[in-house]
Amino acid sequence: MKYILVILVLLAAGAPVYYYVTATDTQLTVSPAVKYVGFETPVVIHEVNPHGVRKLTVTVEQDKTVVNVASEVPAHRWRPEKNVAPKDYTVNIGRKPMPALHDGKIHVTITAVSNDFRAKTATTSFDAEVFTAPPRISADGAQHYINQGGAEMVTFTPGGAWTEAGVMVGDRKFTSFPLPNHPGQYFSLFAMFWNTPVDTPMTAYATNPSGAIAKAGFWFKVFPKKFRTSTIKLEDMGLERIVNQIDPENKIPGTLVERFVKINSEMRKQNNQTLADLRFQTEQKFLWDGAFLPMVDSTVESRFADDRIYTWQGKKVDEQTHLGFDLAKLSHSPIPAANDGKVLFAEPLGIYGNCIVLDHGFGLQTIYGHLSEFLVKKGDMVKKGQTIGKTGSTGLAGGDHLHFTMQIDGMQVNAVEWWDAHWIHDRILSKINGDAPVAGAPAPEPVKSRPAKKMKKRRR
Repeated sequence: MKYILVILVLLAAGAPVYYYVTATDTQLTVSPAVKYVGFETPVVIHEVNPHGVRKLTVTVEQDKTVVNVASEVPAHRWRPEKNVAPKDYTVNIGRKPMPALHDGKIHVTITAVSNDFRAKTATTSFDAEVFTAPPRISADGAQHYINQGGAEMVTFTPGGAWTEAGVMVGDRKFTSFPLPNHPGQYFSLFAMFWNTPVDTPMTAYATNPSGAIAKAGFWFKVFPKKFRTSTIKLEDMGLERIVNQIDPENKIPGTLVERFVKINSEMRKQNNQTLADLRFQTEQKFLWDGAFLPMVDSTVESRFADDRIYTWQGKKVDEQTHLGFDLAKLSHSPIPAANDGKVLFAEPLGIYGNCIVLDHGFGLQTIYGHLSEFLVKKGDMVKKGQTIGKTGSTGLAGGDHLHFTMQIDGMQVNAVEWWDAHWIHDRILSKINGDAPVAGAPAPEPVKSRPAKKMKKRRR
């Protein structure tokens, strides 16, 4: 009996020790991260502790005033639980649950007490900013003439509580930048995609993380454009050379024609996304000067937004839109930089083959595809007219030529406008220099593309 009592005493004493030793810390994370708070913003707290949490407290501090926003206290347990699943707690913070909160910075602290014998406290915190005042915006009074597939520029003045401003063409947003030498004013280079309906709404906007948005209309007129359609017979393209050059290890399954269609469609989308994402690397300053330079004395074999129907043995197998100009001279002809800029990209890129992308600042970029040779590398600064590479037939090309196009904030546009010095003055420079035309001024004629020579079927 004596030994039994000793064992029981040891067990009774050992149990608390065991539970104390096996107590664990609570892991606290906030996901998604909260940087801005509006009238009522949810804070999702992810808690991990195999014994659970006894108490969870959230406090908000502003101007040295601390407010207890929420406190959850599960039932106390003498014997801690085991293998408690992770839990999410949602707490709303903002002006609605905290009327005294005002716009400005806050500090949020989350504290959790473990539901075990040790009852250890874990803490995490973060800073955020309260936005409840609405944004404001006013757009310029200029007349904006936009070619379908072309570009324009709007200046505007955002105000109030805003964190993002720009131009919306339908649902597509275009980034804004401070207007040089005009404090408080901003501008957006924006584009109208080739197949965007002509009645698509366009507005300048300003918004903040609370969800509030202000919009300002501006005067614009769209000139519809009719783009060409052509049929390309795959039998005439040299499929085996093209497909095996792009996919030398046969990673794309299917017949030769099926592999081509996947390259022409799926890889095209992937490559265009890679090009579009380069907008995030643009310089926030003008690198270019004056009209952009075309590859002079070249044959225009394909123009922007040509619709191409691909056939095999008389049957349609694919249809794609060609978003650029195909310019041909002699094989391995020198390629001039269209304007001053910085090399963002110089490497092989799927259907574009050896490809160079120059950044000209504020989201404006030029793209050069199918090169046989690189004469610049990523990071180089180049001058207008400098030879950056040589024409070739790499990628999805049926013969030696340059695929040239331009993009604004990741959207490919008709380059013919940027080759025109008058268009650049009227549509861009006049707004930057503050002598933009005012409402009521005569409308300029829309820019027309130069006539193109007949497209040769061997080109892609």
